Amino acid sequence: MAINLQKGQRENINAPKFTVGLGWDTNSTSTGTAFDLDASLFLLADNKKLISDNHFIFYNNLESPDKAVIHSGDNLTGDGDGDDEQIKIDLTKIDAAVKEIIVVVTIHEAEARKQNFGQVRNSFIRIFNTDTNEELLKYELDEDFSIETAVEFGRIYNRNEEWKFEAVGSGQREGLEKFVSIYQ
Repeated sequence: MAINLQKGQRENINAPKFTVGLGWDTNSTSTGTAFDLDASLFLLADNKKLISDNHFIFYNNLESPDKAVIHSGDNLTGDGDGDDEQIKIDLTKIDAAVKEIIVVVTIHEAEARKQNFGQVRNSFIRIFNTDTNEELLKYELDEDFSIETAVEFGRIYNRNEEWKFEAVGSGQREGLEKFVSIYQ
């Protein structure tokens, strides 16, 4: 049975192969322009920086060099129920230098489209066992991000040879570029 997390809560990930599923809906009273939300991952070393540019996983770089992290691709609309984007992670293959994985969701061209996370609802991140499809944990983003265009949903990190997930739920309004500048 899945554990529903609250902001700041941490939980062990008890599966060597798991999938990160991200989902969201947009409000019907939006800007008239389609929303394009994008999931991105930053694979960090001990120094909290990207191991290399190829360890930034997003719609233009769908897999890590070791093939341990594979992004399903860009969902341009977010239509339908369930996960809008998925990222498979295989800890049995992951580069030993990877100590932390930051999971962010951003709104593509948010400023030009006059969009923000205040116009997004039912946002969640969930982690499920890739082999059994058993949902391990879920974090529903219930805060109102009225001006933010990018949100760090969570972080997956390695402490004492155990992988854990922390529900972060931290937004900012400078888009994906801000996260790139922090972790590069």
